[in-house]
Amino acid sequence: MVAAGAKTIEVRVKYPHLADLTAGDVIRFRIKGTDETCEVEVKRVTQYADFQGLLDGEGPSTVNPNATRDEQLASIRAIYPPEKEALGALAIEIQLLD
Repeated sequence: MVAAGAKTIEVRVKYPHLADLTAGDVIRFRIKGTDETCEVEVKRVTQYADFQGLLDGEGPSTVNPNATRDEQLASIRAIYPPEKEALGALAIEIQLLD
């Protein structure tokens, strides 16, 4: 979805190593199932207390246009256990670079 430009919000836990992530930074994603990559520019980073607040604040269609809010929340929480979510959530707005 990132490589297609359909996903504009990347969700991450607020790990200390992401503390200095800011607008203008470039992130390289590996395209799932391939050796190919794509690059995106960070447009903004917004902090939320939890994933529920993030999905409500950003809108689920920006995170995954193919899944409902509840499906996304369950999927994100399957990746990140409660102790990780307790660190806080980051909504990283991204734009695909050509």
